[in-house]
Amino acid sequence: MKHHHLSLLLLLFLTLTLRSLTPTSAACHVDDQTGLLAFKSGITADPSNMLTSWKKGTDCCTWSGVNCNSNNRVTMLSLTGQPNKPNSFLSGTISPSLSKLTFLDGIYLQNLRNLTGPFPVFLFHLPNLKYVYIENSKLSGRIPDSVGNLTQLQALSFYYNQFTGPIPSSISRLTQLGQLKLGGNLLTGSIPTGIKNLNKLTYLTLERNGLSGSIPGIFASFPELRILNLTRNKFTGKIPASISALAPKLLYLELGHNALTGQIPAFLGNFKALDTLDLGYNKLTGTVPQTLANLTKIFNLDLSHNQLVDPFPQLNVKGIESLDLSYNKFHLNEIPKWVTSSPIIYSLKLANCGIKLKLEDWKPAQTYYYDYIDLSGNQITGSPVGLLNKTDFLVGFWASGNKLKFNLESLKIVQTLKHLDVSRNLVFGKVPKTVSGLDSLNVSYNHLCGQLPATKFPASAFLGNDCLCGFPLAACK
Repeated sequence: MKHHHLSLLLLLFLTLTLRSLTPTSAACHVDDQTGLLAFKSGITADPSNMLTSWKKGTDCCTWSGVNCNSNNRVTMLSLTGQPNKPNSFLSGTISPSLSKLTFLDGIYLQNLRNLTGPFPVFLFHLPNLKYVYIENSKLSGRIPDSVGNLTQLQALSFYYNQFTGPIPSSISRLTQLGQLKLGGNLLTGSIPTGIKNLNKLTYLTLERNGLSGSIPGIFASFPELRILNLTRNKFTGKIPASISALAPKLLYLELGHNALTGQIPAFLGNFKALDTLDLGYNKLTGTVPQTLANLTKIFNLDLSHNQLVDPFPQLNVKGIESLDLSYNKFHLNEIPKWVTSSPIIYSLKLANCGIKLKLEDWKPAQTYYYDYIDLSGNQITGSPVGLLNKTDFLVGFWASGNKLKFNLESLKIVQTLKHLDVSRNLVFGKVPKTVSGLDSLNVSYNHLCGQLPATKFPASAFLGNDCLCGFPLAACK
């Protein structure tokens, strides 16, 4: 009986030992491993060692950036560079052998910065693929018409690559798409009207391309759209009336940096959920509709660089975060009360807005969060010292072309400050050493005097003062 018990123990020990000696690579399907290793071999530089764990003969389900299902088939490939780390990138091409990963449902190659080559055709051989995010790299050439065959896709992003040519009209067949992100490429031509078939879209971003023509009236087809970004293109014509259909759910409406004409439509007052409205840098005319007073949840409003006229409506917003009304034809006289009372504002740009005030009389609810203040080209008197010395995170202050009168040496140059322009004012005193840490400086045409500290700024930053001397101006006598 004793011997029988021992032999059972021995058998159990042998079973466990044999199991521990079995190579774990059996867990990973050979096709998946072959495809992934081919991808690795197409990479010519990996300075941050993203792919170090990708070794032949090890279980590819344990490799960095690889996810598998319960049958040990690779379902996701996710490799992401860290934008704030210069060596966090991959150079090379995307191997077509990724087509061997037939169970792949998501590919995320984001911020890898240096992947080159044409549109990845292996995508056409992955029947289970639903999510494609190949972002912030250098893929180039045209997006092929055959992209319309990827009908199972729910998200397609080639955000920030170098694709050229038109958006193929066949994209209208991708009716399952929730996200279409083609911003930051070199695409030209007009928006294909067939995009209206993509009625599940929540996210449509085509910004920073060379797209032109009028914005088509297709927006009644997108009941779920939350984000629409068409900024920095060459669109002309009016803001289409069909955009009004997006009112219930749209959070971001960004149409800035185009050549749009006509008036700001009154229907924008119906966009009760709107967080961001950017219509800056267009050719819009007329008044700002009174209906914008209904946008109580708006955080970011940019109407700058248009030809808009008075009167500007009184807004009922609880806390604006960023506001830019600069370079229109407004005569606001004062900084609006709904701006002054905001507890969370960080960016205020009211250049050339016809503001007449003594700066000490402006008492904002908070100055702690301010990053950017631009009050250039107004009729503002007094001193900004009290205001600016209460900010801790100020990055830029622009106030050229006013009547500000203060001693430059009394200004606290906080560590975050990078841009200071108080040119064409009545500033006096000396230029302090602390300005040397700025990225840009303009104190020209004031009443400054004395020897300049060592800085990297050109003579144009200091011209037109009473008695400044020293490099880059004439030597001190």
